[in-house]
Amino acid sequence: MDELNQISQTLALSMGAAWGSGINLYATLLMLGYLAHTGSMDLPPDLMIVADPLVMTAAGLMYAVEFFADKVPGVDTGWDTLHTFIRIPAGAMLAAGAIGDIGPAAEIAAAIVGGGLAGATHVTKAGSRALINTSPEPFTNWTASIMEDIAVFAGVWAAIQHPAFFVVGLVLFILLMIWALPKLWRGIKRVFKFLAKLFGASSDEDILSTPSDGKLPKPD
Repeated sequence: MDELNQISQTLALSMGAAWGSGINLYATLLMLGYLAHTGSMDLPPDLMIVADPLVMTAAGLMYAVEFFADKVPGVDTGWDTLHTFIRIPAGAMLAAGAIGDIGPAAEIAAAIVGGGLAGATHVTKAGSRALINTSPEPFTNWTASIMEDIAVFAGVWAAIQHPAFFVVGLVLFILLMIWALPKLWRGIKRVFKFLAKLFGASSDEDILSTPSDGKLPKPD
């Protein structure tokens, strides 16, 4: 039973770090660093670096920048685009580091799965934001950003304190992503086709796929 609990804790920490990184990397680093720094949890040796005050300070500063950038329509999409090259590799590294000293093969497997999970959550977040930004009012954007922050802090905490519940929740989240991503992708393509026409694109595909009245079609 103890071995099973250890496996579930390791799995939850590894996948929780990757999942959180895809949504808000700096909030994930802050949460892990704070819990380890205060003695609320024991991180594997490869992850103890996140509890270093210098790393926590850097993560805190970047979280403050993201907190405001993430709530400005348009700026948040640019921020998400830039972080495609940051969140996914970081998620893979954190997932591998959470495995501990099980072995190189386990670390590589965790990095592959963790990178994929971070990529999927990142695309889901970025896609949702691109659609939300088609609304002229900023309140849905602010609400989405705040809810994402809360979800990351709560999710990382649950992965550490209640790993079994987190794993169940993660499975449900993955199923939801599988259902939502095709719809988000269709909506995102419509957004970019509309923007292409708005800025003078003249390809036949863009013209035929954009309504003649110039209005942005609603996503499915």
